[in-house]
Amino acid sequence: MSYAFDEIRLNERPSGTVVTLVFKDTLKREDYDHFVPQVEKIMESRDKINLLIILKDFSGWTAGALWEDAKFGIRHFDDIERLAIVGDTTWQKAMTGFVKPFTRANVKYFNIADLEQAENWINEA
Repeated sequence: MSYAFDEIRLNERPSGTVVTLVFKDTLKREDYDHFVPQVEKIMESRDKINLLIILKDFSGWTAGALWEDAKFGIRHFDDIERLAIVGDTTWQKAMTGFVKPFTRANVKYFNIADLEQAENWINEA
């Protein structure tokens, strides 16, 4: 089986823990079964994390994936300090607004050309 979830990275900084997720193609519900347990394991031993999501050639979510995303957001409403979403389309930028009701995190969108700026911002927390 091929996953739209491409990569997970963990970076411990004095300013906090940064978890980076790279997504490609279309996210499906099954993708959440694959990466959510890994992220939640990281979250267990930390007060809060910073989350950097990079969308590479990303075409969206299935309905099942959107539902899983909403459930993750509700379950971890207070667990994310900063959330940076990096993409390359107008609709991806607009979708950033979709996640805001599901988290207390400071949420910000960056264009893929500004990946370094996103990394700097996420590491400031």
